[in-house]
Amino acid sequence: MFMFAEMLSLFLMLTFQDALGLALYFAMSVQAFKLVCATEKEHLPPGIQIECLECCGHDLYIGTSDSCIHHLLLVEEDNTEVTGLSLVQSSEHLNTSFTTTRQRHRQLGLKKPICELRAASALGRLLVLCDNTITLLCSDSLEPIPGTKIRGVLSFTLNENPVNGDPFSVEVCLISSKRRTVQIFSVGLERVQLVREVSTPEQPCALAADGHFLCLALSSRYVTLNYNTGHCQDLFPYPSEQKRPIIKRISRQEFLLAGPGGLGMFATVAGISQRAPVHWSENVIGAAVSFPYVLALDEEFVTVHSMLDQQQKQSLPFKEGIILQDFEGRVILTTSNGVYVIIPLPLEKQIQDLLSNQRVEEAIVLAKGARHNIPKEKFQVMYRRILQQAGFIQFAQLQFLEAKELFRSSHLDIRELISLYPLLLPSSSAFIRAHPPLHEYADLIQLTRGDQEKVAKCKRFLMSYLSEIRSTEVANGYQEDVDTALLKLYAEADHESLLDLLVSDNSCEVSDSAAWLEKHKKYFALGLLYHYNKQDTAAVQVWVRIVNGELEDNTRPDLFEYIVDFLTFSKDQQLVWQYSDWVLQKSEQVGVQIFTKRSIEEQLQNDFCPDKIVSHLCKYRKALLIYLEHLVMEKNIQKEKYHTHLAVLYLEEILRLKSGEFSNQAELEDLRQRFQNLLQQSDLYRVLLLIDKIRGTDMHMERAILHGKLEEHDQALNILVHHLKDFSAAENYCMWNSRGRDVSYRKRLFQLLLSSYLTPSTPDNSLTVAAVDLLNNHPTEFDASSVLQLLPENWSVQLLSPFLAGAMREHVHALRMSQMALGLAKAENIIYKKEKLNMKEKPVILSEKKFCHVCRKPFQEPVFVRNPNGLIVHTHCAANQRVNSSLEDHVSSPSKRT
Repeated sequence: MFMFAEMLSLFLMLTFQDALGLALYFAMSVQAFKLVCATEKEHLPPGIQIECLECCGHDLYIGTSDSCIHHLLLVEEDNTEVTGLSLVQSSEHLNTSFTTTRQRHRQLGLKKPICELRAASALGRLLVLCDNTITLLCSDSLEPIPGTKIRGVLSFTLNENPVNGDPFSVEVCLISSKRRTVQIFSVGLERVQLVREVSTPEQPCALAADGHFLCLALSSRYVTLNYNTGHCQDLFPYPSEQKRPIIKRISRQEFLLAGPGGLGMFATVAGISQRAPVHWSENVIGAAVSFPYVLALDEEFVTVHSMLDQQQKQSLPFKEGIILQDFEGRVILTTSNGVYVIIPLPLEKQIQDLLSNQRVEEAIVLAKGARHNIPKEKFQVMYRRILQQAGFIQFAQLQFLEAKELFRSSHLDIRELISLYPLLLPSSSAFIRAHPPLHEYADLIQLTRGDQEKVAKCKRFLMSYLSEIRSTEVANGYQEDVDTALLKLYAEADHESLLDLLVSDNSCEVSDSAAWLEKHKKYFALGLLYHYNKQDTAAVQVWVRIVNGELEDNTRPDLFEYIVDFLTFSKDQQLVWQYSDWVLQKSEQVGVQIFTKRSIEEQLQNDFCPDKIVSHLCKYRKALLIYLEHLVMEKNIQKEKYHTHLAVLYLEEILRLKSGEFSNQAELEDLRQRFQNLLQQSDLYRVLLLIDKIRGTDMHMERAILHGKLEEHDQALNILVHHLKDFSAAENYCMWNSRGRDVSYRKRLFQLLLSSYLTPSTPDNSLTVAAVDLLNNHPTEFDASSVLQLLPENWSVQLLSPFLAGAMREHVHALRMSQMALGLAKAENIIYKKEKLNMKEKPVILSEKKFCHVCRKPFQEPVFVRNPNGLIVHTHCAANQRVNSSLEDHVSSPSKRT
């Protein structure tokens, strides 16, 4: 909103040349009106001069300089031919004309000019101001109504927003010949009544009315006056004595005023302006309003300004004009002897003209301003179409941000935009462009005139826009068109988002997209497309051809591993078996993952049961070895055949590597270590079979482990000690063989090892050192008394001091622990005795009314058991209760035993 002082200081800074330059710039930006002659010369008597006029419906009243009133019938004729064109197209051939028919005339006989005419259509009356007197005439017969004259009137107006609420009267506001006075009259069918008389600060010369408010042009300024409260609000100064003031009511409590400096000012009754002023010429004669335009008449032109953006839209050359007024939406212009009608062209035609001239913002502003004058549904349809057209204009100018916003706000059918790009819509799409068309372009090539840089920019815009809207309501119903177009753009631009699109939910049309991906050699993406559409066989077939070198696509350097993972998690069992040989031939270590990484549920199914897989892998030794390791080591399947098979495979592979001339020593050692781990950890393989296979080889460690599995520990230790001379392995043998056994079993193994050290077949100092180290490092693993009997007499105490100290420490510890356990047991026994004595001190009364607390039955004989809590039970119930309690304690805490 603008205060008038600020507004005037701003706009009066513009020179007349500035205003003229602006007017010329905006002139003819749109053809909003057409000038049509309404009266021929023969319809008016020769020599008359028109002073004023009034139009009400088809009735046209003309007041002349010789105090005569002429009544003519004004009829509009539409001569537009019906061509089947749209409103916009047909308006280009608009041929509206008017015919006037003389009805009657009346001579008032005053020989003074008729100053003003106003029709009260609801009353059928015509108010005529002549010689400072208002006369009330019948609007049909032009006969005067007796006793209804109002004298001493300088000017008057009708209140179009009366407050009296009487439908059978009109409110007339007039400037009285009394100095500085305005009078309010109520005029009925046959009576005239003064309602109010209001004083003004200065003598008014023009006025307009709205409700309780009057807008007055005083001798030096404009004001608004509330005649109900008497409050007067200054607006801005204006030299009314030098220039003719103009006051027009344009809406509720808002007026249009001729301001200084050739400005048309908008003012509300509160003294503020909600619109910026329009630039008129300095010599404005009259003004009219035809929403959303303001028309102004000067000596040479009728200028048209928009109230929405205050820009000049049109200039109509017209000389000798004297009156410009609007009547119920119709604008009439007169010369001294002719009447013309200014016809507004259809709003849609005006908007289309603006769009044709690429004046997008003006077209949108004009469309928004018309929303109150058009039915809501019709306006929404029209406005959406205008926004869509504006969007394509911005798009053609490469103003992509503005175009995107217009497309989204207008809910554009996205296919309209996609259809500009050749071949992007799916071939199955039945889309037909809107009619009439939203733009004039056949395709993107025409729009950009073949400029490849512009084409690339347009494609990048569409790519971005489609990715934004594909998950929104804008794409609803057109998901296939959007996703297919987006896929094609991504593929053509080699965009990284192509794969993201294909692995997410999408509606790409398969055949069209597949052909496009093949054209641009996006074979990996083609496989993803097939997979998403549940064509896994086709997908794997394409990927296999890439790995085999038949197709070239470097999207995934690890494509072989990707195929293996894909088959691993595929639910299509037939597909997995179809390509199992291919992946195993490429790489047994990687390919076997299609079986080892499957879920346990699938491995229990018939098609993926271990027996079937083992049978299939027989020709792939490495893969079979890995798979059996998976079954035995990872899945811990307790079946003898798998454990034996794995052990045999280990053995055969080791022997094969040993027999090779250039064997890989690291691989051999790793394989032997895995074999030994299996032999140690598993108890399910066939030991004798493996011993037979190992016999005659140098695999002494494995043979020792196998003898251990047969409880032939003396032979095993003999191999480790006397053949391998591996004393640490011998100690480890005793440790892992006794794991999970009692202490005596472990001591027996260590005793056997010590005996092996002390009874060599030939003297060997290394065995003596090993025996001493064994005793000193593991003193708790021996029975000291038995060891002392085995030791040679020549060994010194100092040599065995670590062993003896450790053995004594273990003995003392065991003794003390047993003493502590005995003491705890005695203490517990004393507690029980005390509780028993306490129980004996209290008598237990047994009668026929007593019931067993367990079975709830009476006692038949004086035999019972009393619990610590004082409850008495049958002896047999107590026995059962004790058994159950003992079992529960044993299950819940097996360590709570003394």
